[in-house]
Amino acid sequence: MKLLWGALLVIMLLAWALLYGKSFRQYPRTATMQMEGLRLQRIAPPMLYLLEQCKVSQRFPLFFFKIQRSIQRISGQQRGGEYTMLFLAEMLSYSCLLLSGGCLLSLLMDGEASGFIMGGVLAVLLPVALIRDLQSKVKRREQQIILELPELLNKIVLLVGAGSTVQQAIKQCLERKRGEEEHPLYRELFQMQRECEGGYSFPQALESFSKRCGIQEVSAFTTAVLLNFRRGGSDFVLALRDLSHTLWEKRKAVGKILGEQASSKLVFPMVLLFIIVVILVGTPAFMMMDL
Repeated sequence: MKLLWGALLVIMLLAWALLYGKSFRQYPRTATMQMEGLRLQRIAPPMLYLLEQCKVSQRFPLFFFKIQRSIQRISGQQRGGEYTMLFLAEMLSYSCLLLSGGCLLSLLMDGEASGFIMGGVLAVLLPVALIRDLQSKVKRREQQIILELPELLNKIVLLVGAGSTVQQAIKQCLERKRGEEEHPLYRELFQMQRECEGGYSFPQALESFSKRCGIQEVSAFTTAVLLNFRRGGSDFVLALRDLSHTLWEKRKAVGKILGEQASSKLVFPMVLLFIIVVILVGTPAFMMMDL
Protein backbone atom coordinates (compact mmCIF):
# COMPACT_ATOMS: atom_id res chain seq x y z
CA MET A 1 0.00 0.00 0.00
CA LYS A 2 2.87 2.39 0.70
CA LEU A 3 4.02 1.96 -2.90
CA LEU A 4 0.50 2.79 -4.10
CA TRP A 5 0.28 6.03 -2.13
CA GLY A 6 3.83 6.96 -3.08
CA ALA A 7 3.16 6.37 -6.76
CA LEU A 8 -0.09 8.35 -6.59
CA LEU A 9 1.69 11.25 -4.87
CA VAL A 10 4.46 11.28 -7.48
CA ILE A 11 1.91 11.17 -10.33
CA MET A 12 -0.01 14.11 -8.87
CA LEU A 13 3.14 16.19 -8.38
CA LEU A 14 4.43 15.40 -11.88
CA ALA A 15 1.05 16.21 -13.44
CA TRP A 16 0.94 19.55 -11.62
CA ALA A 17 4.52 20.36 -12.63
CA LEU A 18 3.81 19.58 -16.29
CA LEU A 19 0.64 21.67 -16.27
CA TYR A 20 2.45 24.53 -14.56
CA GLY A 21 5.25 24.47 -17.13
CA LYS A 22 2.67 24.54 -19.91
CA SER A 23 0.40 27.22 -18.48
CA PHE A 24 2.36 29.73 -16.39
CA ARG A 25 3.21 31.87 -19.45
CA GLN A 26 -0.45 31.96 -20.47
CA TYR A 27 -1.51 33.60 -17.21
CA PRO A 28 1.22 36.09 -16.28
CA ARG A 29 -1.13 38.40 -14.34
CA THR A 30 -2.56 35.89 -11.89
CA ALA A 31 0.08 36.61 -9.22
CA THR A 32 -0.78 40.32 -9.22
CA MET A 33 -4.58 39.95 -9.17
CA GLN A 34 -5.90 40.79 -5.72
CA MET A 35 -9.23 39.73 -4.26
CA GLU A 36 -10.24 39.26 -0.66
CA GLY A 37 -9.86 35.62 0.36
CA LEU A 38 -7.55 34.51 -2.46
CA ARG A 39 -4.15 33.21 -1.32
CA LEU A 40 -2.96 30.74 -3.99
CA GLN A 41 -2.77 32.98 -7.05
CA ARG A 42 0.85 32.01 -7.72
CA ILE A 43 0.01 28.33 -8.19
CA ALA A 44 -3.31 28.93 -10.00
CA PRO A 45 -2.15 28.63 -13.69
CA PRO A 46 -2.42 24.79 -13.89
CA MET A 47 -5.97 24.85 -12.53
CA LEU A 48 -6.90 27.77 -14.79
CA TYR A 49 -5.64 25.76 -17.75
CA LEU A 50 -7.73 22.74 -16.71
CA LEU A 51 -10.84 24.88 -16.23
CA GLU A 52 -10.48 26.40 -19.68
CA GLN A 53 -9.86 23.02 -21.29
CA CYS A 54 -12.95 21.61 -19.55
CA LYS A 55 -14.99 24.70 -20.60
CA VAL A 56 -16.56 24.91 -17.18
CA SER A 57 -18.47 28.11 -18.00
CA GLN A 58 -20.26 26.33 -20.87
CA ARG A 59 -20.84 22.98 -19.20
CA PHE A 60 -22.02 24.41 -15.87
CA PRO A 61 -23.44 27.84 -16.81
CA LEU A 62 -25.78 28.18 -13.81
CA PHE A 63 -23.08 27.37 -11.26
CA PHE A 64 -20.57 29.63 -13.04
CA PHE A 65 -23.08 32.51 -13.22
CA LYS A 66 -23.88 32.30 -9.50
CA ILE A 67 -20.20 32.43 -8.55
CA GLN A 68 -19.55 35.23 -11.03
CA ARG A 69 -22.50 37.27 -9.76
CA SER A 70 -21.28 37.01 -6.17
CA ILE A 71 -17.72 37.95 -7.11
CA GLN A 72 -18.89 40.92 -9.19
CA ARG A 73 -20.78 42.28 -6.20
CA ILE A 74 -17.64 42.12 -4.09
CA SER A 75 -14.93 43.05 -6.60
CA GLY A 76 -16.87 45.05 -9.18
CA GLN A 77 -18.13 44.42 -12.69
CA GLN A 78 -14.75 44.83 -14.38
CA ARG A 79 -12.79 41.60 -14.88
CA GLY A 80 -15.52 39.65 -13.13
CA GLY A 81 -15.00 36.65 -15.39
CA GLU A 82 -11.26 36.55 -14.68
CA TYR A 83 -11.80 36.71 -10.94
CA THR A 84 -14.43 33.97 -11.17
CA MET A 85 -12.01 31.66 -12.96
CA LEU A 86 -9.33 32.53 -10.41
CA PHE A 87 -11.71 31.71 -7.55
CA LEU A 88 -12.57 28.33 -9.10
CA ALA A 89 -8.86 27.68 -9.65
CA GLU A 90 -8.29 28.45 -5.97
CA MET A 91 -10.88 25.83 -5.03
CA LEU A 92 -9.23 23.20 -7.22
CA SER A 93 -5.77 24.12 -5.92
CA TYR A 94 -6.89 23.57 -2.33
CA SER A 95 -8.43 20.22 -3.31
CA CYS A 96 -5.22 19.08 -5.03
CA LEU A 97 -3.09 20.15 -2.08
CA LEU A 98 -5.34 18.29 0.34
CA LEU A 99 -5.32 15.14 -1.80
CA SER A 100 -1.53 15.30 -2.01
CA GLY A 101 -1.38 15.81 1.75
CA GLY A 102 -3.66 12.81 2.20
CA CYS A 103 -1.31 10.64 0.13
CA LEU A 104 1.66 11.86 2.15
CA LEU A 105 -0.19 11.19 5.40
CA SER A 106 -0.99 7.65 4.28
CA LEU A 107 2.69 7.12 3.51
CA LEU A 108 3.63 8.29 7.00
CA MET A 109 0.98 5.98 8.49
CA ASP A 110 2.57 2.86 6.91
CA GLY A 111 0.12 2.66 4.01
CA GLU A 112 -3.16 3.07 5.90
CA ALA A 113 -5.92 4.52 3.73
CA SER A 114 -7.37 6.68 6.52
CA GLY A 115 -4.96 9.54 5.72
CA PHE A 116 -6.02 9.66 2.06
CA ILE A 117 -9.68 9.37 3.02
CA MET A 118 -9.29 12.29 5.41
CA GLY A 119 -7.60 14.34 2.67
CA GLY A 120 -10.34 13.41 0.20
CA VAL A 121 -13.11 14.47 2.59
CA LEU A 122 -11.37 17.79 3.23
CA ALA A 123 -10.81 18.23 -0.51
CA VAL A 124 -14.59 18.11 -0.97
CA LEU A 125 -15.58 20.12 2.11
CA LEU A 126 -13.13 23.00 1.71
CA PRO A 127 -14.44 24.19 -1.71
CA VAL A 128 -17.96 24.08 -0.28
CA ALA A 129 -16.74 26.17 2.66
CA LEU A 130 -15.14 28.68 0.27
CA ILE A 131 -18.42 29.07 -1.62
CA ARG A 132 -20.35 29.54 1.62
CA ASP A 133 -17.78 32.11 2.75
CA LEU A 134 -18.22 33.98 -0.54
CA GLN A 135 -21.98 34.00 -0.07
CA SER A 136 -21.61 35.27 3.50
CA LYS A 137 -19.38 38.11 2.25
CA VAL A 138 -22.04 39.11 -0.28
CA LYS A 139 -24.69 39.02 2.45
CA ARG A 140 -22.49 41.09 4.77
CA ARG A 141 -21.94 43.64 2.01
CA GLU A 142 -25.68 43.95 1.43
CA GLN A 143 -26.27 44.45 5.14
CA GLN A 144 -23.60 47.15 5.35
CA ILE A 145 -25.20 49.03 2.45
CA ILE A 146 -28.70 48.74 3.93
CA LEU A 147 -27.47 49.97 7.31
CA GLU A 148 -25.73 53.02 5.83
CA LEU A 149 -28.17 54.01 3.06
CA PRO A 150 -30.88 55.57 5.33
CA GLU A 151 -28.33 57.89 6.96
CA LEU A 152 -27.02 58.98 3.57
CA LEU A 153 -30.56 59.57 2.32
CA ASN A 154 -31.39 61.70 5.37
CA LYS A 155 -28.37 63.92 4.68
CA ILE A 156 -29.37 64.25 1.02
CA VAL A 157 -32.93 65.20 2.03
CA LEU A 158 -31.63 67.92 4.38
CA LEU A 159 -29.24 69.34 1.77
CA VAL A 160 -31.84 69.27 -1.01
CA GLY A 161 -34.35 70.91 1.30
CA ALA A 162 -31.77 73.63 1.95
CA GLY A 163 -31.52 74.38 -1.77
CA SER A 164 -28.79 72.05 -3.10
CA THR A 165 -29.20 69.87 -6.15
CA VAL A 166 -29.00 66.09 -5.79
CA GLN A 167 -25.54 65.97 -7.37
CA GLN A 168 -24.26 68.69 -5.07
CA ALA A 169 -25.80 66.96 -2.04
CA ILE A 170 -24.17 63.62 -2.91
CA LYS A 171 -20.85 65.35 -3.53
CA GLN A 172 -20.98 67.10 -0.15
CA CYS A 173 -21.81 63.83 1.60
CA LEU A 174 -18.87 62.11 -0.10
CA GLU A 175 -16.46 64.89 0.86
CA ARG A 176 -17.22 64.11 4.50
CA LYS A 177 -16.60 60.39 3.91
CA ARG A 178 -13.13 60.59 2.39
CA GLY A 179 -11.76 58.18 4.97
CA GLU A 180 -14.43 55.52 4.35
CA GLU A 181 -13.72 54.57 0.73
CA GLU A 182 -13.60 50.89 1.75
CA HIS A 183 -17.25 50.91 2.78
CA PRO A 184 -19.17 49.17 -0.04
CA LEU A 185 -21.77 51.95 -0.40
CA TYR A 186 -19.29 54.81 -0.48
CA ARG A 187 -16.90 52.88 -2.72
CA GLU A 188 -19.63 52.64 -5.35
CA LEU A 189 -20.64 56.27 -4.83
CA PHE A 190 -17.06 57.43 -5.33
CA GLN A 191 -16.99 55.37 -8.51
CA MET A 192 -20.21 57.08 -9.60
CA GLN A 193 -18.65 60.48 -8.92
CA ARG A 194 -15.60 59.58 -11.01
CA GLU A 195 -17.88 58.53 -13.86
CA CYS A 196 -19.70 61.86 -13.70
CA GLU A 197 -16.39 63.70 -13.79
CA GLY A 198 -15.28 61.51 -16.71
CA GLY A 199 -18.17 62.51 -18.95
CA TYR A 200 -21.11 60.32 -17.93
CA SER A 201 -24.43 62.05 -17.40
CA PHE A 202 -25.84 61.93 -13.88
CA PRO A 203 -28.69 59.50 -14.80
CA GLN A 204 -26.23 57.15 -16.54
CA ALA A 205 -23.83 57.19 -13.58
CA LEU A 206 -26.72 56.63 -11.17
CA GLU A 207 -28.03 53.65 -13.13
CA SER A 208 -24.52 52.18 -13.26
CA PHE A 209 -24.26 52.67 -9.49
CA SER A 210 -27.52 50.79 -8.98
CA LYS A 211 -26.38 47.87 -11.16
CA ARG A 212 -23.07 47.57 -9.32
CA CYS A 213 -24.78 47.47 -5.94
CA GLY A 214 -27.39 44.94 -7.09
CA ILE A 215 -29.67 45.56 -4.10
CA GLN A 216 -33.40 46.28 -4.19
CA GLU A 217 -33.15 49.15 -1.70
CA VAL A 218 -30.50 50.92 -3.80
CA SER A 219 -32.64 50.40 -6.92
CA ALA A 220 -35.58 52.04 -5.11
CA PHE A 221 -33.34 54.97 -4.13
CA THR A 222 -32.02 55.49 -7.67
CA THR A 223 -35.51 55.14 -9.18
CA ALA A 224 -36.91 57.77 -6.80
CA VAL A 225 -34.05 60.13 -7.61
CA LEU A 226 -34.30 59.65 -11.39
CA LEU A 227 -38.07 60.16 -11.38
CA ASN A 228 -38.02 63.32 -9.28
CA PHE A 229 -34.63 65.05 -9.44
CA ARG A 230 -35.51 67.16 -12.52
CA ARG A 231 -38.63 68.54 -10.85
CA GLY A 232 -36.98 69.29 -7.52
CA GLY A 233 -38.87 71.31 -4.94
CA SER A 234 -41.13 69.97 -2.22
CA ASP A 235 -42.37 66.99 -4.27
CA PHE A 236 -38.85 65.64 -4.59
CA VAL A 237 -38.10 66.10 -0.89
CA LEU A 238 -41.40 64.44 0.02
CA ALA A 239 -40.63 61.43 -2.20
CA LEU A 240 -37.20 61.03 -0.60
CA ARG A 241 -38.67 61.30 2.90
CA ASP A 242 -41.17 58.53 2.15
CA LEU A 243 -38.33 56.36 0.86
CA SER A 244 -36.22 57.24 3.90
CA HIS A 245 -38.97 55.99 6.21
CA THR A 246 -39.10 52.68 4.32
CA LEU A 247 -35.33 52.31 4.43
CA TRP A 248 -35.20 53.01 8.17
CA GLU A 249 -37.71 50.20 8.72
CA LYS A 250 -35.53 47.92 6.63
CA ARG A 251 -32.48 48.99 8.64
CA LYS A 252 -34.30 48.13 11.88
CA ALA A 253 -35.09 44.66 10.51
CA VAL A 254 -31.46 44.09 9.50
CA GLY A 255 -30.25 45.35 12.88
CA LYS A 256 -32.62 42.94 14.62
CA ILE A 257 -31.29 40.02 12.54
CA LEU A 258 -27.70 40.97 13.34
CA GLY A 259 -28.55 41.21 17.04
CA GLU A 260 -30.12 37.76 17.00
CA GLN A 261 -27.08 36.34 15.21
CA ALA A 262 -24.75 37.92 17.78
CA SER A 263 -26.76 36.51 20.67
CA SER A 264 -26.82 33.03 19.09
CA LYS A 265 -23.02 33.13 18.75
CA LEU A 266 -22.77 33.72 22.49
CA VAL A 267 -24.73 30.56 23.35
CA PHE A 268 -21.83 28.14 22.80
CA PRO A 269 -19.29 30.12 24.90
CA MET A 270 -21.86 30.44 27.68
CA VAL A 271 -22.58 26.69 27.64
CA LEU A 272 -18.84 25.98 27.62
CA LEU A 273 -18.28 28.29 30.60
CA PHE A 274 -21.18 26.63 32.42
CA ILE A 275 -19.65 23.17 31.88
CA ILE A 276 -16.25 24.41 33.10
CA VAL A 277 -17.83 25.92 36.23
CA VAL A 278 -19.74 22.70 36.91
CA ILE A 279 -16.52 20.70 36.57
CA LEU A 280 -14.59 23.07 38.84
CA VAL A 281 -17.31 23.04 41.48
CA GLY A 282 -18.31 19.39 41.16
CA THR A 283 -14.84 17.82 41.10
CA PRO A 284 -13.96 18.66 44.76
CA ALA A 285 -17.38 17.40 45.86
CA PHE A 286 -16.90 14.05 44.11
CA MET A 287 -13.39 13.78 45.55
CA MET A 288 -14.78 14.34 49.07
CA MET A 289 -17.45 11.68 48.49
CA ASP A 290 -14.75 9.15 47.49
CA LEU A 291 -12.85 9.93 50.67
